[in-house]
Amino acid sequence: MNEKLWAGRFSKALDENANDYNASIRLDKRMYRQDIKGSIAHAAMLSHTGIVSPAEADAIISGLKSIYADMDSGALAADFACEDIHTFIEQELTRRIGEAGKRLHTARSRNDQVALDIRLTLRDEASEVVSLLKELISVLCTLSEAHAEVIMPGYTHMQRAQPITFGHQLMAYAYMFLRDIGRLNDAARRMNVCPLGSGALAGTTFPIDRFETARALGFDAPCENSLDGVSDRDFCVELACALSLVMTHLSRLSEEIILWCSWEFRFIELDDAYSTGSSIMPQKKNPDMAELTRGKTGRVNGNLITLLTMLKGLPLAYNKDMQEDKEAVFDSFDTVKLALTVCTPMLATMRINSDNMRAAAAKGFINATDCADYLTRKGLPFRSAYKAVGELVAYLMREGKTLESAVISDYRKFSDLFDEDVYEAINLDECVKKRISFGGTSPESVRKQAADVRSRLKEL
Repeated sequence: MNEKLWAGRFSKALDENANDYNASIRLDKRMYRQDIKGSIAHAAMLSHTGIVSPAEADAIISGLKSIYADMDSGALAADFACEDIHTFIEQELTRRIGEAGKRLHTARSRNDQVALDIRLTLRDEASEVVSLLKELISVLCTLSEAHAEVIMPGYTHMQRAQPITFGHQLMAYAYMFLRDIGRLNDAARRMNVCPLGSGALAGTTFPIDRFETARALGFDAPCENSLDGVSDRDFCVELACALSLVMTHLSRLSEEIILWCSWEFRFIELDDAYSTGSSIMPQKKNPDMAELTRGKTGRVNGNLITLLTMLKGLPLAYNKDMQEDKEAVFDSFDTVKLALTVCTPMLATMRINSDNMRAAAAKGFINATDCADYLTRKGLPFRSAYKAVGELVAYLMREGKTLESAVISDYRKFSDLFDEDVYEAINLDECVKKRISFGGTSPESVRKQAADVRSRLKEL
């Protein structure tokens, strides 16, 4: 059952340890559906071009469909004694239908077969991640709309900077994840050419129709160069890069979640279903899901480096090094899907402490820029206004006052242009509402951003 497809040239069996080292079936077994779909398309094409008889093709296709059904149901499991999933399926097919099964591999190599299978598999995987990202973005839009008027401090250098809304903060991540979808879709489009028919590297002498198999498998076209078709995995690298950016964005958001639910911030509280406790400290409620996401970003980034390093010194065409592509890229997809599956409901169920956000925004002079803008509107050049307000802030800090609690005489120590209307200019609600520039933090702008993202999601 587990005879090597290449056994004819060799006079003795492969060393047991070498066999285990060489085998990939524990990894590539997940591609059985794609492998069978590719073989069905190949068998149909062999019949249409007269390379195998219609009766043989019918037997092959029927046998492949029965293997597909049995593996789907669990009635048939991959035999780990086989070298790879391609060997297992071909040998199982021959066991079921006899000599006709041995004709399936006509005009095909494992090189173009595996190149096909991984493209089909990653196309499906990318589609799954895109669907999960859409769910996450939808949750972010809903939260943003619900909290478009909740004021919080915006930060630069982890220092309170200017007043923003919580909805605006979340929409920043929505746009990041929207671009991630774009990168995944772009990579999938570039990947969507069919390597089947490239053979081992040089094509085949049989009169195959590569355009037929490409159409049957949903590809835009066959790849134009047989060497390129079997010897590059740039699509794996490109997808791994896109996945690294997904995880980077998830990690940045997770870092904020971790900060926001600390006692020092208390901006949010995570639902108990997405928190853990301590074995010794009964008061603890830990954001472990966010922390794991932050940590797992490292393995996805590492997979990208693995793929780049694996490819960097390979001459054309296929080399066994390329077997390492699957573990890295499959792990990246699995990790990202798991993270998205957990992070999306974690965000959807968190409780927002808007009072704490507002209280934090009231400290730290985050309306100082608005104070300087006030003077600029009165005719003072912005750089002079900036200096005057900076000196005012330093004075108020020494006096233990804020811009809101300072009296007008405090203001006039630094500019005669200050008047009673300055208090309206530095009011946090006004500071936020007046930021009406395109893409700004005003509640109206946040709602427009959410509507824009929802509209763009429908087009993807």
